[in-house]
Amino acid sequence: MNYKRILIAVDNSTCAEKAAKSGYEMAALYDAEVALLNIVEPAPPIANPDFGFTPAIVDLYDNSIENSHVLLKEIEDKFGNGRKTTYLTALDTATNGILQQSEEWHADLIVIGTHGRTGLNHFLMGSVAEHVARKSACPVLIVPNKAEV
Repeated sequence: MNYKRILIAVDNSTCAEKAAKSGYEMAALYDAEVALLNIVEPAPPIANPDFGFTPAIVDLYDNSIENSHVLLKEIEDKFGNGRKTTYLTALDTATNGILQQSEEWHADLIVIGTHGRTGLNHFLMGSVAEHVARKSACPVLIVPNKAEV
């Protein structure tokens, strides 16, 4: 395969850094464009729908989006080596946001890290990487947290 557009999904974790490093290495091999994606998860629903979006909640989202851009810039600076990088931030659930952004950006490959949860933690938390791999229209490279990259 010839990957020209590589989407790297990141959060503020060690496994995301490993995924970013691997994704940028793949991009260098294939001379591909890179998009770094960070998902801002929506706030849990509130008990009383009459409250709506208060100024505090709006400020929370504004700060989350600003923090997302800071995170993406830090990752690009650390691993990008000058490679053209697009920043994507989406307000969505992790799995849906990654899948939707990969389609909209026309990614040829998704690179994502995994925390490597097992047992009850895996059952309760699920695996974003696993769900993305099952539902993605393009190949997915899952970088395990234990990987030496």
